[in-house]
Amino acid sequence: MIDRCVVATRTIGLYIDLHRPHARETAREAAHLVHEHGFTVALPEVQRAQLELDVPTGGLDEAAMLISIGGDGTLLRTARLAAAHDVPILGVNTGRLGFLTELEGAEELLAYLPNLLHDAFDCESRIALEARVNGNEPQFALNEVVVRKGASSRLVPFGLWLSGEKVVDIPADGVIVASPTGSTAYSLSAGGPIIAPGVDAFCIVPLLPHTLFSRPLVVNAAERVRIRVDSTLVHTNLEADGAFARDLSPGDSVEVERYRRPVRFVRVKPVRFFSLIEQKLHWGHSIKEEGRH
Repeated sequence: MIDRCVVATRTIGLYIDLHRPHARETAREAAHLVHEHGFTVALPEVQRAQLELDVPTGGLDEAAMLISIGGDGTLLRTARLAAAHDVPILGVNTGRLGFLTELEGAEELLAYLPNLLHDAFDCESRIALEARVNGNEPQFALNEVVVRKGASSRLVPFGLWLSGEKVVDIPADGVIVASPTGSTAYSLSAGGPIIAPGVDAFCIVPLLPHTLFSRPLVVNAAERVRIRVDSTLVHTNLEADGAFARDLSPGDSVEVERYRRPVRFVRVKPVRFFSLIEQKLHWGHSIKEEGRH
């Protein structure tokens, strides 16, 4: 869903991949431009100390927009902050793939940013996920939640429920629950379906299931997905957007549901999802054909 948004405060947040020199330099240029237009630059405290900007900086609490400068991994980490503060994200790619980001490099950012600071712009809303282990502290994920076994080669029996109804027991290496945004990430690599961003659904994908009849499921995003770890012998863990979240004990239940509000992405270009898949993931391209060029 596309809505119109405006910068509601005089503070713009940055979140940067500090390991990439190009991202650091892009952040410095963006910070100077934001400052020249009369806005305050906000960064997470750790990044503020490492980037050493020569413009006044503040914290993220007052930020009206978060600019993610790096790759898709940086944007996923930015999304966690943006969701907590309920502000839109502008993704700037200084990495490799840049599937989730909106702009490419410093040149595009500096060209589009002045208008974004002063005029209304489009925001696209995306479903995110929230996972709780035994009803405890939630874990946020934009792409996917994964429950998986550790280093052991043994299969783990996972029980699966949808909104309280038992669906199946799956002997597998793990189970992925992905949002439409995450359906083109790890879930896709595991054989899951591509779900267009506007579809109100999750996909549930078993990892290496030991059965001839296991298939991915697509379910309504209003469902509560529950995964129970039934193994007493094999170590398992919970991951959110590719990052380790916590260890799981035998009998633990992981409940996954829609995050309480969508994550909003700043859009300055037309949203052409399937063209992006073709461009970035080479959907519909022949490997043999590409090898001839």
